[in-house]
Amino acid sequence: MTEQAAPPRRTRANWLLAGLIGAFGVVVFSIAVHDGRADSALLFVALPVLLAAALALTPGRTSHGRVFVTTTIALLLAAVALHEGAICVVLAAPLVYAVAHGAMALINLVRRSSRTYSVILVPLLLVPGLEGSGIGPRIAPDQSVEVIRVVALPADAVAERLAAGPRPAPVRSPVLRLLGVPVPTHVAGAGLAPGDRWTFGYHGSAHGPGGHLVAEVATSAPSQLTFRFPEDTSINGRWFRWRQADLRWQAVDADHTEVRLTIEYRRGLDPSWYFGPLQDALLDQGGGHLLDMLALR
Repeated sequence: MTEQAAPPRRTRANWLLAGLIGAFGVVVFSIAVHDGRADSALLFVALPVLLAAALALTPGRTSHGRVFVTTTIALLLAAVALHEGAICVVLAAPLVYAVAHGAMALINLVRRSSRTYSVILVPLLLVPGLEGSGIGPRIAPDQSVEVIRVVALPADAVAERLAAGPRPAPVRSPVLRLLGVPVPTHVAGAGLAPGDRWTFGYHGSAHGPGGHLVAEVATSAPSQLTFRFPEDTSINGRWFRWRQADLRWQAVDADHTEVRLTIEYRRGLDPSWYFGPLQDALLDQGGGHLLDMLALR
């Protein structure tokens, strides 16, 4: 019978790292309280720091275990530093884990291989990250998403609600609520004639200044509107830029109308294979929230 390997023991380095993490947490927690964010300090500071400190005291058994612990600690501390901006860390975390464990897998492969040319595999990890860096080209940064909803309203009632313009509405999407995605809190404007404007204002947060987005009716036809966006200083501008929006509606029957919203935007994050589908999914939820603000539920 083979003896099982003894579990790794905590060393002074583990305790030192946990102590440094704790000290970092105390400083950031104090700053958050001083800035009037005590209500969120427990969630965005205390909890991640406690988890990071616990992981620091948990030595990894394998190389991948150590990579997981180290990467998770780094992500947790980044989330603490960003406070409400932790959404950025959440969205990027799967990509960071994939790269970290992929690098470790290749390093282990090189160690086990007796063939020197296997070292060539290691630089291949850099290839997926070259997109958008200036070295590699961007792939399909212009994207579009379509949201289709059938509402229990006749077509003329849909037109009336659109003419009244958008108004703030509770966020119904679990995804947007869970990630804390910034949504408009101050909304003004009405009308369906070319030149009419709808303005969407955002609160500032750890993501950055709130800013605003102006949607202007570019063309108006029966059962169709096209919007352009002459001003966009919104907080979401760091992740994507609105290009154009097309809104169409048609009667399904006397009491129901199909509303079709098409949003064209320019993706701000790379690589495309990861952030392309991710932003597409988030913009789909955001388009649904826009229809909620137009009372088309």
